[in-house]
Amino acid sequence: MNSTSLPLVSVVLPVYNEAALLRKHIIEICNHLTQLEDIYRWELIIVNDGSPDESGEIADALAAEYEKVTALHHPANFGVGQALRFGFANTTGDYVVTMDVDLSYDVNHIEELVEHIRVGGLKIVLASPYMNGGTIESVPFLRKALSILGNKFLTFFSQADCSTITSMVRVYDGPFIRALDLRSMGLDLMPEILYKAMILRAGISEIPGRLDWGPQLEYGENRTSSMRIFRHIASTFMSGFVFRPMHFFILPGIVIGLFAAYVTFWMFGHYFLELWAARELDASASREAAFATAFMKNPHTYLMGVSSIIISVQLLSLGVLSLQNKRNFEDLYHLNSNNFHALKERIDLRFSEKSEDTTSGK
Repeated sequence: MNSTSLPLVSVVLPVYNEAALLRKHIIEICNHLTQLEDIYRWELIIVNDGSPDESGEIADALAAEYEKVTALHHPANFGVGQALRFGFANTTGDYVVTMDVDLSYDVNHIEELVEHIRVGGLKIVLASPYMNGGTIESVPFLRKALSILGNKFLTFFSQADCSTITSMVRVYDGPFIRALDLRSMGLDLMPEILYKAMILRAGISEIPGRLDWGPQLEYGENRTSSMRIFRHIASTFMSGFVFRPMHFFILPGIVIGLFAAYVTFWMFGHYFLELWAARELDASASREAAFATAFMKNPHTYLMGVSSIIISVQLLSLGVLSLQNKRNFEDLYHLNSNNFHALKERIDLRFSEKSEDTTSGK
């Protein structure tokens, strides 16, 4: 088979302060990709996200040594999401693989992911250590616990058939990921891609991932990492909001509404007890006086009841509005994406016809 007819695999590696391991791991990845050249053509794109250490210089040296390696640079640290978007825009592959340069997922995931997406005719395939068959080794307890909880949280809100929503080790259909309109700058890019792919009814799947922090811990437990725990927690929470914003309003609204119903029951209970007691003494006792007496004796009940009713109604109203806005956004995104692709196909076809006319001398 002619090598030019083989599928082209683009591997994108975001890098930030990885000078200690960058050269060794890039060479390991390149050697592995070279072994696959009877199956795939390949290119490797390193995106240096404004590293203050020597990562940029090492990336440039590797690009000079390897014809298929390209080094891209950000003048400042914009975040892993922006680094990936920059990398996507500069790929040309039929398939685009994203990896962690620390090789916490070993290089064998590359062909496993690409094979799965080719066979399944999918748009995205993730490597998931949390699904059946996945493994996790040498990951600190706190980081592991936060990751598991965060992914369960996102799985619940996204209702996606994936167990590791935040996984960065993935393969994408090349034209699909390059055409996807993305906005996130940080780690919230991972859920955003899945959310927008779900809107477009794109095929998404996952394979068992093998997560092992052993290789990176060889360089010291305090090795600088581009992942910041608190920022990651915040982005996970916001991603859940993007998937199902109404849940953040409707569920609390229902709970507070039930509490309001309970308090309202006691509000009327105090009122009728005071009214009954007053009319036992004076049959002409007014309802207003009974209400005033009940309020004076139990002001907290009435204040909490009214306040909880107002809050519940507001939350439920916001939930309904957010649901409407979400559906409007999804409909518009789907429509605009289809229109964009149709327009692009027409432009490509017209350009191709013009090129043929020029070649034939017309």
